[in-house]
Amino acid sequence: MTLPGSLDEAVAALAAMPTAVPVAGGTDLMAAVNSGLLRPAGLVGLGRISEIKGWQYQDGAALLGAGLTHARMGRPDFAALIPALAAAARSAGPPQIRNAGTLGGNIASAQPTGDALPVLAALEASLVIAGPGGTRREIPIGRLLAGLDMLRPGELIGHVRVPLLHAPQTFLKATGRMGPSRAVASVAVVLDPARRSVRCAVGAVAPMPLRPFDAERWVSSIVDWDGERTLAPDALAAFGDYVAAACIPDPVPVPPNPLSPHDPHAPHDGAEPGTLPPAVLHLRRTVATLARRALGRALA
Repeated sequence: MTLPGSLDEAVAALAAMPTAVPVAGGTDLMAAVNSGLLRPAGLVGLGRISEIKGWQYQDGAALLGAGLTHARMGRPDFAALIPALAAAARSAGPPQIRNAGTLGGNIASAQPTGDALPVLAALEASLVIAGPGGTRREIPIGRLLAGLDMLRPGELIGHVRVPLLHAPQTFLKATGRMGPSRAVASVAVVLDPARRSVRCAVGAVAPMPLRPFDAERWVSSIVDWDGERTLAPDALAAFGDYVAAACIPDPVPVPPNPLSPHDPHAPHDGAEPGTLPPAVLHLRRTVATLARRALGRALA
């Protein structure tokens, strides 16, 4: 393993060993190694790079180091800065995972259940990418997660630029069991009073976070931005249903079975024609509940 002391040294090490894999906390990397999905030819450790372990203010935004751990982001001082990201960090898993796992690792691994991802999508964060020769380029996080702008050979995520909205924001998630666990669904909601908009992102239900833009525009149009910014319960419920339907669409219809429906050998999924399968209906209800509660808390 190579242990560089700066971001540019890490980029140079990757350029010298194209088959090496960068590692910070190693929570996702070691899971892939232990399951036999990955056999890295070499490792470039990022643990000694102090410049990516903190944050700074820059042009109305917070420039977050990719080496920030979930535990560090969960502290009160960080929560005062970006509350939804702090909430996501605190829910990232048991203490040993939060102490090791990093913001950059959450982004680079791009696991659908990554708790930070819907928050960063709702905040419209961007990534500052370090490249060979000291170069830097910046891309919206959505482009990386969608595969539209990937890391090039020898590049590393150095920092994450997050606009500071100075307004309420929330993150909620549902898991399949009690205690810290991977999300079945998660929702981030942020208010942007300057643009008079509500932004929302749903995680864990698709390969990347989903933004229900129509639902955002609709609810933004009915919020009293100059008043108390409260909505009636039926409006909150409508927003939740709108988000859920947008992010979990009806399944593609299956062609009719040539066998008679009365044939005992005909396949049957337990749902009547025209109804949603129980699993899809449950997930949609879960997302609707999370979105309704997240918006309600942000507006409260």
